[in-house]
Amino acid sequence: MSTVQSTEPSTPAFSVATRAPEGIVLAASAAKRLAKLSAAEGKTLMLRVAVDGGGCSGFQYRFELVETAEDDDLRIQADGQTALIDPVSVPFLKNSEIAYVDELAGAQFVVRNPNAASSCGCGVSFSI
Repeated sequence: MSTVQSTEPSTPAFSVATRAPEGIVLAASAAKRLAKLSAAEGKTLMLRVAVDGGGCSGFQYRFELVETAEDDDLRIQADGQTALIDPVSVPFLKNSEIAYVDELAGAQFVVRNPNAASSCGCGVSFSI
């Protein structure tokens, strides 16, 4: 009886993602603004979105432009641009949209969060 062994590496029949994106979306408006900011700075920038305790409604969003990601960040990508979310903030942002608005009241990144039971007038803080 003879046996034949393959010298090619085996590929698994399926692969499992280590983390699902939880339905969080980076809107085209936010991706476009990130591209403009990156071009103005002459380097690739990513938008870090985090949820912190505080604000007038209990939680508040924090936005920061960064050049590097942490190993455990969730990456949300659209149109070649990236938003980063730390693992602690992901459950608070489930099914949310990260957008950029330019209105009479001002221009800013915003989170359209279906989990927020209420939010303050400025849209930076919310409660669940």
